[in-house]
Amino acid sequence: MSWQVAAWLMLGGSTLLLFVGLPVAFSFLAINLIGAAIYMGGEAGLMQLARNAVNSVMTFSLTPIPLFVLMGEVLFHTGLAVRVIEGIERLIHRVPARLAVVAVVAGTVFSAISGSTIATTAMLGSLMLPVMLARGYHPTMATGPIMAIGAVDMLIPPSALTVLLGSLSGISISQLLIGGIVPGLILSLVFVAYVTTVARLVPGLAPDGEAAQHAGWQRWRPFVQYVLPSVSIFGVVVGAMAAGWATPTESAALGAFATVTLAAAYRALSFAALAKALRGTAVISGMILFIIVGATTFAQILSFSGAADGLVKIITGQGLPAWAIVAGMMLILIFLGIFVDQVSMMMIALPIFMPVVQTLGVDLVWFGVMFLICMQLGLLLPPHGLLLMTMRAVAPAEVTMAHIFRGVAPFVIISLLLLGAVFLWPPIATWLPRWLG
Repeated sequence: MSWQVAAWLMLGGSTLLLFVGLPVAFSFLAINLIGAAIYMGGEAGLMQLARNAVNSVMTFSLTPIPLFVLMGEVLFHTGLAVRVIEGIERLIHRVPARLAVVAVVAGTVFSAISGSTIATTAMLGSLMLPVMLARGYHPTMATGPIMAIGAVDMLIPPSALTVLLGSLSGISISQLLIGGIVPGLILSLVFVAYVTTVARLVPGLAPDGEAAQHAGWQRWRPFVQYVLPSVSIFGVVVGAMAAGWATPTESAALGAFATVTLAAAYRALSFAALAKALRGTAVISGMILFIIVGATTFAQILSFSGAADGLVKIITGQGLPAWAIVAGMMLILIFLGIFVDQVSMMMIALPIFMPVVQTLGVDLVWFGVMFLICMQLGLLLPPHGLLLMTMRAVAPAEVTMAHIFRGVAPFVIISLLLLGAVFLWPPIATWLPRWLG
């Protein structure tokens, strides 16, 4: 059987199953069983598939995933996240669309101490959206910044999806985690600039003259008491990796220990809260590890059947420059982001993209950060963006899907501009990892 038939069967079959609504893990499991039976020798191939599946989740580099998830779960279930929002809200004073700016800044802080985009969006949406609407914010101004900054959670470490991308692609996990910091912070700053500028130009979008109701030490106390110690967790995780004192796994363990210790110090770590955090971590981590099994074995069958090598030769044999091929890959990822979730994007694209990127000699960290930005875009792209659905679930009835789509549109454009900037000037993504060694 030719490699072209194998490519259609494996790639086309898995994509079809995803589009008809079968869960990601089961879609790839079904295709893997068929592929192993055909291309790896029937029963012997199925036995080899089972062994490969076990080995794929016994990798030490995957350990940061449950630890990063645990950090966010502890923050949310102990109530520390709410105190962080209060500290940021009191500090920001007399700026246009103050609560929208608070949402962006708070989301940036949560990005540095939590690895879950959905949790960040759901929490900010459920806590801040009703208050913003009650104070006269237009629904587009209230929902857009919350969804946009929730997506940035993917770029700023700790990020479970970044660890997953590094593990599946072979890119250095520590460099990929650090490489997302500068693009993530740039997005946050531009989001703040956009919100304040639009609020000035279109006064009806947000109330005028909002001001914090506290002054002096009462204004700064929650920031010093809750925000600074929480941000120090980010310093522990990234600092340990950057200084070479710890691997990504060890840094994640330090971050999880620091988060639990911080919650205990504030007397917020009850047995019930810890049990909920551990239960949520187990559910999310189990789902991710099950997906890794499917992704790893899928790539192995593609390689064994000759489909991966054949596709790589076709792409690299066209005589196109490396930049044109990479640009085409980014367009494909953006297109995929309209229809499928982020893990599906990785599972469909990485088995084909990574051999091509390695053959072309492209900087892997640069490519990985752009891949992350494309996945971040996928969270926000109508009609099926995951954060759009999350916002719809937590928003009051008067907020329609039309409001949500219109609210997120400017932030999608800003993210596309960032992707173009990183493509044209790679040091945005590669400077910090290289500088930190």
